[in-house]
Amino acid sequence: MTSSPAPLQRFDVGPRLSEMAIHNGTIWLAGQVPDDATQDIRGQTEQVLAMIDRLLERAGSDKTRLLMVQIYLADLADFDGMNAVWDAWVPAGHTPPRATVQAKLARPDWRIEIVATAAVA
Repeated sequence: MTSSPAPLQRFDVGPRLSEMAIHNGTIWLAGQVPDDATQDIRGQTEQVLAMIDRLLERAGSDKTRLLMVQIYLADLADFDGMNAVWDAWVPAGHTPPRATVQAKLARPDWRIEIVATAAVA
């Protein structure tokens, strides 16, 4: 007896990307960027982390289930400011593997972009 493949769900599907996909108990988020790019790194980081919270909630999960996070900063001078917001957001004992790199982001006013992968709760 063969089993059918696990369903693949895509959320907020657009012509270029989906905001989120779920397959085999894993949640993949597209790169999340700030809505209001006029804010400093702390404000932009808070916006992006709130977006991640909302997407994970839609998927029936939360930040304690993060498997991997990749953070892209336009300027490494923002590292400490981003980390101050990150440290207040991530639950103690649930810090995921993480990478932070400097990258030229798609828009010059974006200071941060975050890609996250999580497990379904």
